[in-house]
Amino acid sequence: MYRHTLKHIKINQLKFNKMIGPGFVFICLFIVIFGISYLYFSTRNKERLALIEKGADASIFIRGKRERTAPIWKILILNLALLLMGIGLGIIVAGFLSENLNVGKEVAFPGSIFLLAGVALFIGYNITKNIDKEMD
Repeated sequence: MYRHTLKHIKINQLKFNKMIGPGFVFICLFIVIFGISYLYFSTRNKERLALIEKGADASIFIRGKRERTAPIWKILILNLALLLMGIGLGIIVAGFLSENLNVGKEVAFPGSIFLLAGVALFIGYNITKNIDKEMD
């Protein structure tokens, strides 16, 4: 009778340990995010107070808008569209490589997708840089 109870307790402990794992990860993640944000805002506040004590003008804390810049949502949509097109093109190229050139699928798909997604993001960066130059 005692052995059965001990075995039952061990099984319940294992079930509890499996259930607490994801909760522990989320709690740790929350603590890390909170800690980083607290350090960021408290340090920023201390720096601002030190500058004010030295007599710096308060206008340096206000981020000035550039008058002629492209809206951020246009840039995000441009980069997201190019990224998704790069991923799609990577899948097409990987299918071609694996079917016609006998490259292994485990090599062709990740390699092509990451390569062409990176190329698409680089193109998006250059287009964004050109848009900013045109606005100035």
